[in-house]
Amino acid sequence: MRTHWRRNVHIGAAVLSVLALGLSSAPASAQDQSMVLINEVESNGGSPGDWIELVNNGTASVDLSGWIVKDDDNSHSYKIPSGKTLAPGGYLALDVESSYGLGSPDSARLYRADGSTLVDSYSWTGHATTTYGRCADGTGAFTTTTAPTKSAPNACPGGGGGLPSDTTWPGDPGVTVADGSNVFGTNLSGLSYESPSVLWAVNNGPGKLYRLVQNGTTWAPDRTGGWTSGKTLRYANGSGDPDAEGVVVTPDGLFVVTERDNNGSTSLPKVLRYDTTSTASSLNATAEWNLTSDLPSVAANSGPEGISWIPDSYLTAHGFHDERANAAYNPAAYPGHGSGLFFVGLEANGTVYAYALNQSGGGYTRIATVASGFPGVMDLEFEPATGHLWAACDDTCQGRSSTLDINAQGKLAVTHTYDRPTGMPNYNNEGFAIAPQAACAAGRKPVVWSDDDNDGGHALRAGTLACTS
Repeated sequence: MRTHWRRNVHIGAAVLSVLALGLSSAPASAQDQSMVLINEVESNGGSPGDWIELVNNGTASVDLSGWIVKDDDNSHSYKIPSGKTLAPGGYLALDVESSYGLGSPDSARLYRADGSTLVDSYSWTGHATTTYGRCADGTGAFTTTTAPTKSAPNACPGGGGGLPSDTTWPGDPGVTVADGSNVFGTNLSGLSYESPSVLWAVNNGPGKLYRLVQNGTTWAPDRTGGWTSGKTLRYANGSGDPDAEGVVVTPDGLFVVTERDNNGSTSLPKVLRYDTTSTASSLNATAEWNLTSDLPSVAANSGPEGISWIPDSYLTAHGFHDERANAAYNPAAYPGHGSGLFFVGLEANGTVYAYALNQSGGGYTRIATVASGFPGVMDLEFEPATGHLWAACDDTCQGRSSTLDINAQGKLAVTHTYDRPTGMPNYNNEGFAIAPQAACAAGRKPVVWSDDDNDGGHALRAGTLACTS
């Protein structure tokens, strides 16, 4: 537990104090400013430290230049930098530990730039096991969240605008071993179906890509095209050992998401594209996108773990909301991005980030930020037949999965969480893939999990999922 500075003032038990600002008679600018509230508080063990998140519930952007956030000690002050604005519906996480630490008990207090007009405050008597956040998100009372969701919608406990209660796995309860004995060893991670009979997998150390084909009831490396032992992955310049954690096959190519270069000790979150038609034993990325400047600062082994892709046709048909434009997503606004958006899941905070990736490489734009409801995301899988984006967690979450769907506001939100199949122990599953709808038989289709720990000498296990829901 972190040691915090001594406090001279304590504000008591968890009390929410929202100042009434006379909205009916205030000018429009004041009305907009009054809708900026404290939305979530991390007081112990955050990334990179303690933080306080704000949300704008108004209808116009608010200039937060010079606004001040304090804890329960008036001498502890964090000033928001000049030029910082908060868009309607937007979130702003303030890393206050650069100025002071949050203790227990303590409080978070938000002031306008004059330093005396209190806008919002929240107090607590003990550290939350996760974070304290408003539930429903942005409007309700504070409660203990199910996971930190820095700069994203809050993960609320069952109902009340947050996560629904856990339910039984919507497939058969049993699972079967789906690979030969010690074929892959440890570190097998992300999975992605190309077709009912072809499955792609990545190994995170050393970074390798496998093309798998069915061998009876199991999956085995393709023995053609030089894939027998998998292919070594390199960065675009031919160097490094990418820590490959997730993989997705799209109409625009095969993409891998990485946490770091295994040859180093620092975080290096990247999306890499590879040419799978190459016969070489080592593959250099044909394009890469460095997400370091856009993602929160995280430990080297806590970065992107999962990646998925959703076609523009589906997103536009369902009114997906573009947070950057604060309008319905318009693919034409992002020329050269290909035919869909990429969704990247972060291990450190359980948040999913949606990107338009310029297919020439390098350039990207974040379109949306989504809470998975879990403290960490290990893999993501879009299921076209149902429109679900599945987020899978590992043994940290008892092997649970959640489904996210586009709601009436055009935002991806958790609709269900599911327990793992009762027949599968709590393995360290870091990969999850759903077979195409063409594989359906008797109302069920196959799913595959990859176990990073290779428990019992096996890295792959298969189960089933209902074909529709």
